[in-house]
Amino acid sequence: MKIGRRNFLKLASIGAGVGATSMFASGNTVREATKEEIKNPFPGSKKVKSICSICSAGCGIVAEVQNGVWVRQDVAQDHPISEGSHCCKGIDQIDLVKSKQRIKHPLKKVNGKWERISWKQAIDEISEKMLELRAENGPDSAMFLGSAKFNLQQSFYFSKFAALWGTNNIDHVARVCHSASVAGAANTWGYGAMTNHFGDVVGHSKAILMIGANSASACPIGFKHFLKAKDRNNAKLIVVDPVYTKSAAKADHYLRIRTGTDVAFVYGMLHLIFKNGWEDKNFIESRVYGMDKIREEAKKWTPEITADVTGIPAEKIIQITTIFAKTKPATAVWALGITQHSTGTSNTRIIPILQLVLGNAGKEGGGCNIIRGHDNVQGSTDMCNLADSLPGYYGLSEDAWKYYAKAWGIDFNWLQGRFHSPKWMHEKGFSLAKWWQGVLQEEKTYSSSPIRALWVQGTGITSMSQQEKIQKALNKLDLIVIAEPFVNEAAILTDRKDGIYIIPAATQFETEGSVTASNRSSQWRSKIVDPLYESKPDHEIMFEFAKKFGFYDEFTRGMKLDIKDGEIKKVKDTFTWPDDAADELARTVKTIGLGGWTAKRLREHQENWHLFDPITLRGYGKMKNQYYGLPWPCWDTKHPGSPILYNPDTPVNEGGMGFRNRFGLEHDGESQLANDNVNVKKSLVKGGYPEITKANIEEVLGITLTEEEKRKMGANWKVDLSGIIQEKCREKGVCVYGNAKARAIVWTFPDPVPKHREPIHSPRFDLVKKYPTYADQKNNFRVDVRFESEQMEKDWSKEFPTMIVTMRVVNLSGAGMLERTSKYLSHITPEMFAHINPELAAQHGLRDGDMMWLHSPHGTKIKIKAYHNYSVTPDRIAMPYNFAGMMQGVDLSHRYPEGTKPYAIGESSNTITNYGFDIITQIPEFNAGLCKIERA
Repeated sequence: MKIGRRNFLKLASIGAGVGATSMFASGNTVREATKEEIKNPFPGSKKVKSICSICSAGCGIVAEVQNGVWVRQDVAQDHPISEGSHCCKGIDQIDLVKSKQRIKHPLKKVNGKWERISWKQAIDEISEKMLELRAENGPDSAMFLGSAKFNLQQSFYFSKFAALWGTNNIDHVARVCHSASVAGAANTWGYGAMTNHFGDVVGHSKAILMIGANSASACPIGFKHFLKAKDRNNAKLIVVDPVYTKSAAKADHYLRIRTGTDVAFVYGMLHLIFKNGWEDKNFIESRVYGMDKIREEAKKWTPEITADVTGIPAEKIIQITTIFAKTKPATAVWALGITQHSTGTSNTRIIPILQLVLGNAGKEGGGCNIIRGHDNVQGSTDMCNLADSLPGYYGLSEDAWKYYAKAWGIDFNWLQGRFHSPKWMHEKGFSLAKWWQGVLQEEKTYSSSPIRALWVQGTGITSMSQQEKIQKALNKLDLIVIAEPFVNEAAILTDRKDGIYIIPAATQFETEGSVTASNRSSQWRSKIVDPLYESKPDHEIMFEFAKKFGFYDEFTRGMKLDIKDGEIKKVKDTFTWPDDAADELARTVKTIGLGGWTAKRLREHQENWHLFDPITLRGYGKMKNQYYGLPWPCWDTKHPGSPILYNPDTPVNEGGMGFRNRFGLEHDGESQLANDNVNVKKSLVKGGYPEITKANIEEVLGITLTEEEKRKMGANWKVDLSGIIQEKCREKGVCVYGNAKARAIVWTFPDPVPKHREPIHSPRFDLVKKYPTYADQKNNFRVDVRFESEQMEKDWSKEFPTMIVTMRVVNLSGAGMLERTSKYLSHITPEMFAHINPELAAQHGLRDGDMMWLHSPHGTKIKIKAYHNYSVTPDRIAMPYNFAGMMQGVDLSHRYPEGTKPYAIGESSNTITNYGFDIITQIPEFNAGLCKIERA
């Protein structure tokens, strides 16, 4: 007899009831629920507002909690971003917290077996070993991997944690996803983040160019806004992608591009725009520097040449360019399909340049909507869990370190002494992309020490390319420390017998703090339940180890400080987490304008999220004159936030600004300031003006400072803890960062003007000679990187003829560590697979569902299932990158601690990701590689 799960449970409950009746009572045990019980099945429960912990859309969650237990999850109908929507990942957050696969207590590997230990033993032994390695090799012997799952305050403190340990060997997943977006966009117009927001697309966009993004799968609630724009504005959705994705299925126009040719495609558009006079000449003349060089390069890219390089028919390029150029306003959208290339930073420059040419920058419905990944990856990037900067993109100069020492209440000389020597305080650390070379040292490295200890606190190790190299590095390390809610595959990739610890970190629903959505809005996430099992919140883990490492007082001192009478002073002896951490980073991080992000304001926004308009984010009622989440820059506690960057038609004090004066006052004798006719509304300073410093503030603003103001004021707006510069600029309606031109030329980059360069492993060796990659690179993030020597070693396409493209699936994110522990989400994709065109499959004798080997140029392989699918053409395959638990055909299930194995395991696509890295940011070339197919 067959019986369903639901009927089984019903019968089981009836049977239990009958048993109880016969033993203890008489009469019926099953009755109809009362109306009140139906209406309120959890009496005495409370509702808690929070934010989804999956992607960066920033969807609201309403959790129902009874007696400390999360009993029900509901959508937030009145949330201004999600508006009552959830994707399948978001709706499963309750099961994430309650999952039985969570790490329940500290673990240590002894003689190849996992043993339960106490927190005290874990902290004592890990600290002893870390300090021993530090004494032997110095602070650069450790590598710290932070997390896009930290809240903002934890992320700020993880950056401080690494700094006080004495190393710049700190990074997180943004290195391998959107580091190129930050570098490219920031070097074009000042900041490297989404310029507009999803609601603005709904309200104003008439055309949407989605290139290298599949939001229908990766960020469904974000994609819902694009569909609304189609319905509301008759917006034309144009999808450019190597694969016919779920987003493409909803597009008005789909263009199948050869992966790695995005710069060529956009130049093909620019060729037509300039040829037909469709550019915004006034905008370019008054607000852009160096466009003549772009015009010159674009002349080369006729529709025919562009078609040959990109694989897009010439008539399609003409059609799409005509639509996008003539439809105003139009927005551009990108994600990892643009960034993850050896030319990633050129890609993320050429798209903003396209928007500058068309005058779509700084406009409602325009701009570049860069869709980030994890829930706080924007925030963790802003807090610079990165190898090349202090929080807020301050860099690593001596002035930057002195500013932070002052803001943290730490003596600069003491802080400098924490490093191996002063030199290493200012050198970039190893990156997430190539940290393993710091262990293996197969390529030349430049550091004060090899990496001997790896500290992983919230970074999926299988998110990185070169998995075989990572496996070797894990085996060679002296110590591995993993702090996660679920088992990070770093613990099972290695077959080492000892020297590895796993400590249970709480989920983000068991702590409190703010997270930054893709649109730069900060949202307060309330704690729903106390940490389950023996888990601890990430900041508490840092606190415990800071005590053992001997810098706890210095680590927490900043939370006891505040600005009094224009000077930073100690104001109390204790601190309250996370409020004091939130206020500390608000007063410290000036560069991106977090001065208004106090805990009080952010809490108020969460409590009143129903009082914000989803289209404009503008508040009403008691929240009037504020934008939801105070999107940065939010210069001070009076500022409403800036929903649209670089919009001079809005007053500075209401969220407007020009382009940032970040690149000096002149270049080659030409001013970098905006023309005289570019006036920010209501500003008393007309035309372009420089960033405000102590040296120029009186001249630019036409004011006279008192001697006391001069004494308290910092050297410039970025390091002015007194707040005087911001106060004076507010009075004049002036933006502290100036009013400058965007630039089409980045004179400090290897390619001052973006150029098409073939992928390192190109399927078109005939084009490699015409569009070669860069010369080999010396010492980027402490390691040499091969470019030309790798590309020109041979025609890789002869032996490896099939292109590799990564793809998104709706039920998994990142390394898949979270979702693969959900039986519901795992059921959608229970095993690793690739989409293969039936024609290509037939060439290899592969039927639908057969197993196949995929071989990479560097000798690695993976064994996965072949699914016939016409979303890909016969020259390419597409794979998700969210699996782990198998390595080159070997099942690693036996290495998981008991009870922690995910429901779904599989090969990581990154085992065969080809060698290749962005020239600026070292982001791996996940999305342009080659492979060879073999029937298993």
